Amino acid sequence: MQIRELYQIICDRRDNPTAKSYTASLFTKGEDEILKKVGEEAVEVVLAGKAQSDERLIEEVADLTYHTLVLLASRGIDPASVAAELERRHK
Repeated sequence: MQIRELYQIICDRRDNPTAKSYTASLFTKGEDEILKKVGEEAVEVVLAGKAQSDERLIEEVADLTYHTLVLLASRGIDPASVAAELERRHK
């Protein structure tokens, strides 16, 4: 799945929440909960990178990416803005 596609799904869950959606529940709980999840996942990436398998590291980076996209969506920031910043830094 591409980042753009995942972000669109996240935005859809934000805009059309259902009771069974984990993503929608994060938006309902608010930005503090989303930030908490980003922090937890960041720590798990560090731990996986230090002492766990490559597979585990991939899983944790995927979790961090997902929760970071939820944070961006909660603020109305398109991931293209992050890509543009990375491009700017590369020049």
